[in-house]
Amino acid sequence: MNTQRVQLEVLLLTGTSLTSGNLCRRDESRENEHLSDKEKLADACWNGLLQTLLPEICIQPENGGKLYIWQIKEASAFLEMELGEIPPMVDNGSSITPHLFLCSQNFN
Repeated sequence: MNTQRVQLEVLLLTGTSLTSGNLCRRDESRENEHLSDKEKLADACWNGLLQTLLPEICIQPENGGKLYIWQIKEASAFLEMELGEIPPMVDNGSSITPHLFLCSQNFN
């Protein structure tokens, strides 16, 4: 019997009121003061903001496993997050990432 694993891609558009710096964790030590807003948002996602911000996408797999953020990639207008029970193998043709999706389009 094949076990199906849950794997997700999430794009968070940066520069919007939803992903503004106001949602990011405030660190009293001012340790992250030198980081850009995107880097602060990525750091906040690593620390659980995604589950707080969008709980409906952080589903629990039926097999009782847990979803983990495996990678966060920074682009000019968004952050791409790869979530899954195991490290995901993203197929370019089925990816929601614009750079991958548009490269694999068939322009007939």
